[in-house]
Amino acid sequence: MSGSNSGPGAGASGSELIELISASIRRERERAGLSMAELARRAGIAKSTLSQLESGAGNPSVETLWALGVALDVPFSRLVDPPRPVVRVVRAGEGPVTHSERADYAATLLASCPPNARRDIYRIEAEPGETRASDPHMPGTVEHVLLGAGRALAGPTGAPVELGPGDYVSYPGDAPHVFRALAPGTLAVIVMEHI
Repeated sequence: MSGSNSGPGAGASGSELIELISASIRRERERAGLSMAELARRAGIAKSTLSQLESGAGNPSVETLWALGVALDVPFSRLVDPPRPVVRVVRAGEGPVTHSERADYAATLLASCPPNARRDIYRIEAEPGETRASDPHMPGTVEHVLLGAGRALAGPTGAPVELGPGDYVSYPGDAPHVFRALAPGTLAVIVMEHI
């Protein structure tokens, strides 16, 4: 994706998602009792960037949101999950989307973990090009990847596994890991367990 598409959301739902993310970051920062300066320092981002995000003026990349989630010790989904009804259907092309700023990689949150549960489910759409390199998530995180279409390399940075349609791999999400599309139209489902 180009730099201009490096943030979450698309179309009409983009501004609603940014408002939701803005409120979520502020809520979680206040819950943790952190100043803007301290959260920015822990996440490795500029205080001005955090200020823009909290005011709803920013357009955060998936990398920025992961860094904030780790710094706040909350799952990524807590920053992007909209309120949900009892029965929830997410059609292809819908849902809160965040894009990588370095790779042609889009993650759509399908279901976040409810209270007292520790898992999130994402639909991944990726195209060949740059590898989506992920820094370690919260300690104890395990990622499960089920490839639906295309081909991909997924897993630990030093030893990713090549996957084809229907293949599954799990690996520690609390260590550096990668996802790289090897064929156009690569689709996958990632389940993140937070232990």
